[in-house]
Amino acid sequence: MDLRTVNVTRYITPLREGGSLPALAEADDDFNYVVKFRGSGHGTKMLIAELIGGVVAKLLKLRVPELVFIQLDEAFGQTEGDEEIQDLLQGSRGLNLGLHFLSGALTFDPVTTKVDGHLASMIVWMDAFLTNVDRTVRNTNMLMWHRELWLIDHGATLYFHHSWTNWEQQALNSFPYIKEHVLLPFADKLEEVDIECKLLLTTDIIRDIANLIPDTWANWKENGETPAKIKDIYFQFLSERLKHSENFLTEAIHARKALI
Repeated sequence: MDLRTVNVTRYITPLREGGSLPALAEADDDFNYVVKFRGSGHGTKMLIAELIGGVVAKLLKLRVPELVFIQLDEAFGQTEGDEEIQDLLQGSRGLNLGLHFLSGALTFDPVTTKVDGHLASMIVWMDAFLTNVDRTVRNTNMLMWHRELWLIDHGATLYFHHSWTNWEQQALNSFPYIKEHVLLPFADKLEEVDIECKLLLTTDIIRDIANLIPDTWANWKENGETPAKIKDIYFQFLSERLKHSENFLTEAIHARKALI
């Protein structure tokens, strides 16, 4: 479950979508990546959400661009003319996160592209599990690449960590926002995929996912937690959510019935 680590060699262009100001950059493996920066508005919590979301999607056999850790050198970006971007780069020195750039990909259009019921159900289940509020008609965060559906941008998942103090209660949240999910109308196999997903996401797997979080990202001091304690809270949150999947599964099924 290890991720590769690459170094940014060239900043190509900002991607001015949303508030995090990601960028397209080239790395020392000669590939281009969409880089999510630790110096953005939501800081390392957004990177943790992106990391966990991407890894969970991969484990559920969904298509996601390769995730890599991206190292940003202290000298990088000093010649950048845009002050906002220069501040972002200076505040992002160290370890960041990148997604392999899918050149030529098109934004998923739910009107023109129908999605298989099993695939739609897997994605809806995963987003309910991870409390992803950002896979709606307004912003699908999905791409069509080589005629296949790819998932991107999981930075809005796990929103419990922005308050952090009530994670036990949030782990049992039924996630009513699932009614806004762009693929909910197609998701006719939710009970079936609930069984599949719980077989794929074992306790040991969830522990490994939490342990992927770099110590330098798990560094907030709101309650004096150590990086090890912070990682353990993510592990407990995901474990409890999985154990009580009937909470969000029932919510999603009822929301779909209301649509159709």
